[in-house]
Amino acid sequence: MSFKTAAHLQSTAHIGTFNNFEYKRPDLNTFGNLFRKALENLLTAKTFAACEDAIETINSLRSEIDTMQSLALIRYNINTQDTFYAAEAHYFDTHYPIYQNIILEYYKALTVSPYKNKIQKKWGSPLFSYIDSALLTSNPLIVENLKRENQLSSQYNKLIASAKISFEGAERNIADIQVFEQDTDRNKRKKAAQAKWSFFSSHFEKLDTLYDQLVKVRHETAQSLGLSNFIDLAYLRFLRTDYKQEQVAVFRKQIKDFVVPLVNEIYKKRAIRLNLDKTKYYDSAISFKTGNAKVKGNFDWILNTAETMFIQLSPETEMFFKFMKNKELMDLVSKKNKSFRGYCTWLSKYKSPFIFANFNGTSNDVRILIHELGHAFQKYHSKHFKLPEYNRPTLEACEIHSMGLEFLTWPWMNLFFAEDTTKYQYSHMCNALILLTYCAAIDEFQHVVYTYPDLSAQERKNEWKKIEAIYLPYHDYDDNEFLNNGGYWQHQSHIYTKPFYYIDYAMAQICALQFWNRANVNFDEAWQDYLKICKVGGSLTFSEILKLGNLKSPFESNCLEHTIKPVMEWLNCIDDAKL
Repeated sequence: MSFKTAAHLQSTAHIGTFNNFEYKRPDLNTFGNLFRKALENLLTAKTFAACEDAIETINSLRSEIDTMQSLALIRYNINTQDTFYAAEAHYFDTHYPIYQNIILEYYKALTVSPYKNKIQKKWGSPLFSYIDSALLTSNPLIVENLKRENQLSSQYNKLIASAKISFEGAERNIADIQVFEQDTDRNKRKKAAQAKWSFFSSHFEKLDTLYDQLVKVRHETAQSLGLSNFIDLAYLRFLRTDYKQEQVAVFRKQIKDFVVPLVNEIYKKRAIRLNLDKTKYYDSAISFKTGNAKVKGNFDWILNTAETMFIQLSPETEMFFKFMKNKELMDLVSKKNKSFRGYCTWLSKYKSPFIFANFNGTSNDVRILIHELGHAFQKYHSKHFKLPEYNRPTLEACEIHSMGLEFLTWPWMNLFFAEDTTKYQYSHMCNALILLTYCAAIDEFQHVVYTYPDLSAQERKNEWKKIEAIYLPYHDYDDNEFLNNGGYWQHQSHIYTKPFYYIDYAMAQICALQFWNRANVNFDEAWQDYLKICKVGGSLTFSEILKLGNLKSPFESNCLEHTIKPVMEWLNCIDDAKL
């Protein structure tokens, strides 16, 4: 492949729609030669201007590689049976760690550059915090381990995407079967849930083996870097520079002490609404005896309604949504062989976000669309940053953009749900609190797993059962052997593919609920603060972003109680029995 100049990349950034975005497998030898020439120019620069030119060239090269990797992944996820993109995804699994090591040479050069102070003054200190973390977490010695980790993660995603579940005379994937788990007929719900979990049960040996291999290779990688275990490495990978494991443990304890009792009450009220003595695992996806809130139109109608909402919300959201829609930067509908994932990624070369999801005709389609558009909105408004490191902030801050938008768009939910609006909002708020307890359970589970990496598969499941009893006491698996044996966590892709990326949702949820509280008092002020934090990308740390957005840190004493009290007051004002 040929690499273009920075000016050429800028000029081609907005050509065509996603389907016209050209993919070419990058030749890493060519990349390496061009990169090292630019790196030599950086190291021998006689002026700061020359140093900046070299940095711009390097970042243009990075933009090409990163864009090709994202395109390959997206197109493979759209159809995991596409042999061409399956091969390209495998190529990046095995070659991306080599590319990352080349980037380390650039990072090392920046740390010793005579212009370091000028670079830091122009771009801010977070850049060098990111660089320090990257240098601590990388080494040529671990390249083979990183390749192996990537391959194992891909195997998990492919296994889940391969699900072919026979139900009611048709073949379903996991997204499809979830529709039936929300049916008002309890027998149908139970059969759907049994069918879904039978897929995981029938593949439990493969799931156990994949996870064991992932835990072992990650632990080995951490020890190769001189770290005690993978937990330390994970915190460095996620650039958690302004809080530590101990603060997260205190946060989990606050959830256990304050939120778990509230969620227990939420489940008791749900059982009453459903006319049950107690909810079982096959009742967890339905909130009302009359059924969950229903979206009042099909897929195209949802997109058109979202456009109306974003036009009314602000000039910034109007321009952004039209860009996403016109450029066809969303693949949203569940289909055969599509990866069961939801994410937003960045196509640097085209200055474009891309959203990937699995709509299945439930009310959750609206929430997921808005959630991923929140991520995309931030990336769209951070495209002015020339540094790839600043395209987005750290992940817990990213989730504020997505979850915050979910709640800031509440005034427009009537457009989607009409007479079911309160029903949707009530479920949305209850599920926000339920998510806090689930996130805490997953995070604590992973801390145990990676503290004791030699646990057997069954020992891990036993640990999950202990943790589940503390944080998720409302789980009742009835006669399901797989779930009673501690297998519930194995459906959560993050545990396999993005370890320790889950407590981020809990921290962000607390911030998102603060936006909800503030919007109820002064919407315009809350929106302007939300817009501010979207525009700074990764140029500020998590703590600095909270300060800019006038948000309390989840680690502050009484933050949870202060945030959740008005939420519970709102929930208690709703006559849920009539919904």
